[in-house]
Amino acid sequence: MVYGLAANARATPFRTALVCGERRLTYGELDAWVNRTAHALAARGLGPGGRVALMLPNCPEFFMLTHAAAQLGALAVPINARWRRDEIAHILADAAPVVLVFAAEYADEALAARAQAGSPPTSHCLALGDVAGVTSFAVAVADRPATAPPAANSESGFNVLVYTSGTTGRPKGVMHPTFDPKIGFEAQKGLVAMWGFTPDDVHLVVGPVYHTMPNAYAAQHLFVGATVVMMTKFDAAECLRLIAAERVTTSSMVPAHFIRILEVPEDERVRHDLSSVRKILHAAAPCPPEVKRRIMRVFPPGSVWEFYGATEGPGTIISPDEWEQRPGSVGRPWPGVGIGVLDDDGVEVAPGTIGTIYITPPGGRKFAYHNDADKTASAFRGDRFTVGDLGWLDDAGYLFIADRRTDMVITGGVNVYPAEIEAALIAHPDVVDVAVFGIPDDRWGQALHAVVEPRVRATLTVDAVTAWCREKLADYKCPRSVEFTTELPRDPNGKVLKRQLREAFSRA
Repeated sequence: MVYGLAANARATPFRTALVCGERRLTYGELDAWVNRTAHALAARGLGPGGRVALMLPNCPEFFMLTHAAAQLGALAVPINARWRRDEIAHILADAAPVVLVFAAEYADEALAARAQAGSPPTSHCLALGDVAGVTSFAVAVADRPATAPPAANSESGFNVLVYTSGTTGRPKGVMHPTFDPKIGFEAQKGLVAMWGFTPDDVHLVVGPVYHTMPNAYAAQHLFVGATVVMMTKFDAAECLRLIAAERVTTSSMVPAHFIRILEVPEDERVRHDLSSVRKILHAAAPCPPEVKRRIMRVFPPGSVWEFYGATEGPGTIISPDEWEQRPGSVGRPWPGVGIGVLDDDGVEVAPGTIGTIYITPPGGRKFAYHNDADKTASAFRGDRFTVGDLGWLDDAGYLFIADRRTDMVITGGVNVYPAEIEAALIAHPDVVDVAVFGIPDDRWGQALHAVVEPRVRATLTVDAVTAWCREKLADYKCPRSVEFTTELPRDPNGKVLKRQLREAFSRA
């Protein structure tokens, strides 16, 4: 197998590399654009060890820029387009990019954040589209050579400095040893071999590529010479149409995508031929067992695989057959990865006992939080790290997620895990999705509060929700208050923003 974009461009220049709306680029065309982009970035001072910040929607230019940065030995820094200027300024100040590239629709926030952070100069900014006073990306690359710059790096791994989603505080940049070209190249080879990706695959990107999972799996498919189809914005019906039209074989999703697909009326879903799909990978948030059972009936048998991990590193993986035997599990460790569940003193707990999940990265390769030695140190116990998730191992070493430590609720002195309650509620036929969290309570310390998103035209009542919970859960796990919403707030990667819900409740 041929590895790397440039190598695939030489081997199969006319194979389709990227599809985005009406735009289709072959590997030969994409490689030429990457080379032009590298020359344009180098002319603005980007070189080995430098950073280029990207504030872009899903578009081919995103991968032109990330691969161009890799050629120059630099790192791309994706920025969540939904962040506001204070959040963007924090990233710019922390990452100190040499070049900032943004789409015209984000210009006001991007330029204000750039000024607030003091970096980089406007002359080192590029705009996708027309922005007064800023050179357009199209102009910057138009007259550049279509050949690679001198001493271009032909072997690179995942060279993207990703900042965590910031659901529990300020986003943190995650620095990996795989930024080293040789280590990264071999790591990418290992990942595509583990998942079985091939040049014959057609991969559908449904999430925003400034998040780790959509970005990484698209990059892995380009690494092996497969075709990557990008959605600019997720729509469940359009997702199903694209799978059928493009004969999609693989995709990575989150439970929120499953929920929306299941909302498409069945008579419409069955009109789309999904038989080409061989692997749907999902992660990023706990998937309620009932949702997973239903989505496994939508896609071909054996195609829905789950894994657990974080921007900081991989964790576990579980096949569809294994999940059927252990519903709710996220599986056993990836090759070379260790998983342990520890108590607050760092001691391994017995099987079935909830504790903090710790991961030993492959080869002992530790990450570091950019510019934050204290947070890095607090994440590790020896060679193991945690992102604050709680869970337990069964007797066979399969991992189950209880919840995030920050989401755990202590009510009446008892630890309660909202994810368990959410899984029970989402099994209700009239519930699309739900978020449960703790609110202050004079008697109990914290009381459980549920925000429920009912199905369209459903006549769901508080009494019905309460009765359902009492049937499925112990009384102390039943929410003491319930409210309804038309749509839960989520980040673009599908995670429910409970912090927003807590803040909204406290203001009410």
